[in-house]
Amino acid sequence: MITKKRKIANAKVDPNKAYTLKEASALVKEVNTTKFDSSVDLHIRLGVDPKKADQAIRGTVSLPHGTGKTKKVLVLCNPDKEAEAQSAGADFVGLDEFISKIEGGWTDVDVIVATPSVMPKIGKLGKVLGPRNLMPNPKTGTVTNDVAAAVNDLKGGKIAFKVDKVGIIHASIGRVSFSTEKIAENSQELINAIIKLKPATAKGTYLRGVSMASSMSPGIMVDTKSVQN
Repeated sequence: MITKKRKIANAKVDPNKAYTLKEASALVKEVNTTKFDSSVDLHIRLGVDPKKADQAIRGTVSLPHGTGKTKKVLVLCNPDKEAEAQSAGADFVGLDEFISKIEGGWTDVDVIVATPSVMPKIGKLGKVLGPRNLMPNPKTGTVTNDVAAAVNDLKGGKIAFKVDKVGIIHASIGRVSFSTEKIAENSQELINAIIKLKPATAKGTYLRGVSMASSMSPGIMVDTKSVQN
C-alpha cells in the first residue's frame, strides 16, 4: 500500500527526466517523507564486468561535508599503537579480546582498522567480517601503521565504495538536512573518484546511470553528462 505522502512525493519526480546534480539534490530534500534525518544515497551503474579483477572497482573518498553520521571505529593493533588509536578518537581499541568477540558474532562497528603486523591473526575472521564489508583492506586505507590518520579520516567523512556483482556502486553521501549545495558537492566528489578509477579494459560507456534517493523516497535519475564536466 502506497501512503498518501509517498504518492505526493512520487508525483513530484518525473521518472522520464534526467535531472542535473543540483536539481536532484534539491528535489531529494523536497520529496523526503520520513520524520527522521534520512540518509541520501547515490546508486551508480558502471559499464564494467566485476568478475574481472581489474574491473572490480573499489576505493575511498573523503566527502567535503562528511556523511552526517559519526562512524564507530574499531582499531585492531598491538599495545604499542593503542594510545595513538585512542587519542585519535577510535571507539574500540585492542586485539585478542575483540578477535574473540567477533568470532562470537559481535560486529557492532562501522569500520575496522588494523595494523599490517596483526593481519595474520585477523585472517580467520573473514567469514564474519567479509559479508559485512568490515574486513580491513589496504586498498581502502584500513590496513595501515598510521592508525591516527586512518581514524581521523574515517571520523571526518572518508567513505569506502565498492562495485557489487551486477556493476552498481551504492553509497551514502549525506543527510536530507544537508543544504542542496552540500549534497551536490559530496555527490560530485564521489563520482569524480569513481571516474578516476575507470579501468583501461572497460568497453563502451563507463558511467551508465546515476540515481539519487533518500530513505523511502522515490529515486531521482541524474543526467550523467551533467556530472562528467
